[in-house]
Amino acid sequence: MARRKIIAGNWKMNMTPTEAVELVNTLKPLVVNDEADVVFCVPAIDIIPAMEAAKGTNICIGAENMYYEESGAYTGEISPAMLVDAGVKYVVLGHSERREYFAETNESVNKKMLKAFEHGITPIMCCGETLEQREQGVTMDFIRQQVKVGFMGVTADQAKTAVIAYEPIWAIGTGKTATTEQAEEVCAGIRQCIKEIYDEATAEAVRIQYGGSVNAGNAAELFAQADIDGGLVGGASLKPDFGKIVNYK
Repeated sequence: MARRKIIAGNWKMNMTPTEAVELVNTLKPLVVNDEADVVFCVPAIDIIPAMEAAKGTNICIGAENMYYEESGAYTGEISPAMLVDAGVKYVVLGHSERREYFAETNESVNKKMLKAFEHGITPIMCCGETLEQREQGVTMDFIRQQVKVGFMGVTADQAKTAVIAYEPIWAIGTGKTATTEQAEEVCAGIRQCIKEIYDEATAEAVRIQYGGSVNAGNAAELFAQADIDGGLVGGASLKPDFGKIVNYK
């Protein structure tokens, strides 16, 4: 059975609550698509107003991060229970910006993965290499480690519901995009890695996105690849053109 496409916008640190409502209202009619899951992953302060604005539409509201503890003295963090209570169904975990600027590791991402599954939240786990790693020829070694550690302790049934986003760091916000062949090669390698950890059925069920300067011009070709099941879209998700990415055919 063909995997259902999932196209998610990652707003990053953009949009005030007022702007978030305006953007959701602008995009609502443009992102209607019965054949794909559409997710807006928004800053924490925007979750509730965006959720209200998206009511009755095909848009799911997701979070950009969460902590791996239930509650406690973790000033500034957000717990999975808070996200569930707000109606959040998806959470981006391990984005390269979180790893680079906030010292997240494969191990901390794994803790968050386990906690997300525990609370019924679908993780969108990010992985990807730097330009230096690509030039050294260690892309798949690096990404396989991210995936293997990220999925430690995750059951096959849980893994089948997960989303993995391959985002080459050198293509995020740079305007550079991996070629279709490069993107498909790594996404196929990630699926092979999941097959080695679990089995073929699990690997076939996992949805793998490509992210990194996805736009209206390259979405159709990227999403047509056998192992690319949609995209995690940054800057372009803040513009009306996001509707063209969602309706890429």
